[in-house]
Amino acid sequence: MSATPAVRPAAGATAAAPVTGWRRQFQRRGQVRRLVTYLLLIPISFIWIYPLLWMISAAFKTEGEIFSGLGLIPAKLQWHNFSHAWTQAHIGEYFFNTVIVAAAGVAIVVFTTSTMGYVLGTKSFIGKKVIIGLLAALVFLPQGYTIIPVFDLITFLHLDGSLLGIILAESGSAHIIMILLFTGYFRQMPRELEESAVLDGASFPRIFWQIMLPLAKPVIATTIILQFIASWNDFLVPLVLTLSRPELRTLAVGVYSFQGDNFTSWTDMSAASTISLLPVIVVFLFLQRYFIEGMAGAVKQ
Repeated sequence: MSATPAVRPAAGATAAAPVTGWRRQFQRRGQVRRLVTYLLLIPISFIWIYPLLWMISAAFKTEGEIFSGLGLIPAKLQWHNFSHAWTQAHIGEYFFNTVIVAAAGVAIVVFTTSTMGYVLGTKSFIGKKVIIGLLAALVFLPQGYTIIPVFDLITFLHLDGSLLGIILAESGSAHIIMILLFTGYFRQMPRELEESAVLDGASFPRIFWQIMLPLAKPVIATTIILQFIASWNDFLVPLVLTLSRPELRTLAVGVYSFQGDNFTSWTDMSAASTISLLPVIVVFLFLQRYFIEGMAGAVKQ
């Protein structure tokens, strides 16, 4: 009786390594660990986002349902809360005021911070490290400490009680984070790009606008998101600069006006808050990929 010949693997093929017992046990432990992690994170995440979900659900409820319990599902969707907040509570006017302030502020801040970041990131001059150190120190300066000089300056320019005054106050603040992001991003770019452009006869503005700035799209998107959220949600500056003209209020100040001394319209406040939240979510969803790339690229050395 002849022995069965051994089957050899074909040339160039590699035999699959058998899955040993310890490897199966290791894989099983990893699956159990992930399952336990998910079981812990899901309730924690729900607790974290519950206030947001409650605010959105309260926008569709009646005043009685809001105080009847902590449930999220209304008995009947009250769509008139949004129409009432938009028209009778003047949220529509506040919304367009906020769009103008946020859009103009984003344009100004992107221009100023990108130019400053480009110079600090690519040029060498005396006192550069001192300037960067002072900028980093100003990050910890609260906004409340600067509101009085900002108000005095806007009043001196006769821009108080105007949207232009709010725009300049929002865009003229110390946007240190954006400057440092542009500085770190431009610093890591190859110097050969500028050198080759100089050899081709390109001027300094042309190098910045046509070569360097288009390459900084991730940081531009990051700056747009940060400044848009800051301008959209800012409360103190619009409150101070619109005391004499309530029709120029932004959404943050307008939503606060629902709270009175004796009565608070929680349904209208929730509907207005939901309306003010939607543009921020839309902007972030469109630019989130560039936002992550910008944050990662700016800190990379």
